[in-house]
Amino acid sequence: MENEPSVVEVDIVSDVMCPWCIVGYKQLEQALGLTGFGAQVRWHPFELNPNMSREGQNLAEHITEKYGASPEQSAQNREHLRTLGQSLGITFDFSPESRIVNTFAAHQLLDFALSQGKQHPLKLALFEAHFTQQRDVSDHTVLLDVAASVDLPVEEAREVLETGALAETVREKQAFWTERGISGVPSMIFDAKYLVTGAQGARNYAEILRQTVAEAA
Repeated sequence: MENEPSVVEVDIVSDVMCPWCIVGYKQLEQALGLTGFGAQVRWHPFELNPNMSREGQNLAEHITEKYGASPEQSAQNREHLRTLGQSLGITFDFSPESRIVNTFAAHQLLDFALSQGKQHPLKLALFEAHFTQQRDVSDHTVLLDVAASVDLPVEEAREVLETGALAETVREKQAFWTERGISGVPSMIFDAKYLVTGAQGARNYAEILRQTVAEAA
C-alpha cells in the first residue's frame, strides 16, 4: 500500500557492556519517529573485553586501566551518560560497585533468541539488567531470568548456555565483523550500504535514513 512506511534494515554490531550502544539505539528510535520510517533491527555480537575474567572488574578501575582516564574524568563521563540517558528514557544507575563483566554467554543467549524471534527484546532487557538494575549478565541464573522475562523457553536457553552449543557460531559471527574492519561499537549498517560508528544523534541518523530510503527508491 502507498501509505505504508519505508522500512530500513539496520544491523547493529554491539556489546551489552557498551552504554553508547543503547544510547545509539535510542537515538535511532528518535530518528525513526522524526522520519516516519520503520526499521528491521538485527543485533550482532562484539566483545569489548573478550579476555575479561569470570569475576569481572570494577567499572571505574577498568576505565582507568583501559583508557587512562583519571577518577575525576571517569566520574564526569558517567554523569554525562546519566544526563544523556535521562533525555532518552534510559536509566544509567552507576555506583562505586558497578562492574564490567564477560559477555560471551550473553551473546550466545542472544544468538539463541534470534532463532526464536526474540533477539531484539532480549537485547534491550539485557541492557536494562546491566545498566539500570546492576545485575551480573555473565551469571547464567541472571541470564535465564532475563530470558524468561521476554518469554524465551528457559529450559532450551539453559541447555544453550550449559553446553556452549552456539559458542562457535558466535565466534564466527564476531570474526565476520572484525574481519571487515569493525573495531568499536556501536557500529550500525543501514541497508548493507552505509556504516556509521558511535552514537551519532537522532538528527544524523534521520538524515542517513532519508538518504538510504531515497536511494532504495
